[in-house]
Amino acid sequence: MMKMRHGKNQVNHPKSINKRHWVWALILLVLIAVLVVFGLLRSPQLNASIPETLSPYMTYEVLRAYPHDPQAFTQGLIYHDGFLYESTGLYGASSLRKVSLETGDVLLRVDLPPTYFGEGLTLWEDTLLQLTWLEGTGFIYDLENFSELGRFSYTTEGWGLTHDGTHLIMSDGSATLYFLDPRNFQVINSVKVTYQGEAIESLNELEYINGEVFANIWLTDDIVRIDPATGAVTGWIDLQGILPDELRTPTTDVLNGIAYDPEGERLFVTGKHWPLLYEIRLIPVSPEN
Repeated sequence: MMKMRHGKNQVNHPKSINKRHWVWALILLVLIAVLVVFGLLRSPQLNASIPETLSPYMTYEVLRAYPHDPQAFTQGLIYHDGFLYESTGLYGASSLRKVSLETGDVLLRVDLPPTYFGEGLTLWEDTLLQLTWLEGTGFIYDLENFSELGRFSYTTEGWGLTHDGTHLIMSDGSATLYFLDPRNFQVINSVKVTYQGEAIESLNELEYINGEVFANIWLTDDIVRIDPATGAVTGWIDLQGILPDELRTPTTDVLNGIAYDPEGERLFVTGKHWPLLYEIRLIPVSPEN
């Protein structure tokens, strides 16, 4: 009878195989836990600035504060591919900037002629579009080097600017949002923004987020969420107190500037001459408030 030989070719016992599987599963779980703790693995549901369900009244919690140039009179703000792009205002101080999110350093800048007051800003394809306040002139820039590619005209004041993927959306400080054809900058539609039948005036900086228009209301700490199809306000966001009193100076101005990172699901806000830019999470207003 042939004897079975024992040694290197011995078949592994099922229990030893199961044990190795458990060891590898444990190592994988530990690795995932480490990545989550150090923020290297983002869970959209856990880390998103904007929850899937929004209440009519929201407030905020600060997730992180970043440096922001206190000399920047912020009028328009967008996030793209890891950088902030910012339009600043005031005659003789208006500019377009590419800014490092982490450090606040200005990486690229072009100044407007002193007779122009910079306003809203948006990215359309590979160009940056910047409004001016009273001059009825918009500037078109190359995204990469900020070279001026052209200009366009409009008949209203220029305040905020964003887009929905099809149309440019512009505010002029009134209660109206204008929808422009990005090919020729002609107004093709407009809606009046209302809440419970009352017009909401002073719409300023705009950002299109998840099918809604978020708008700063000038001279307030409020952002409104707007249904672009009807103009109805779907919700209010109260940012009162986000910039501490001890960081305010005689030149500190109002809340203005909304930027959204759709891939990271991060919402950023700042203000005119603010020393900080905030990444925030929206939370429902508690019943006692």
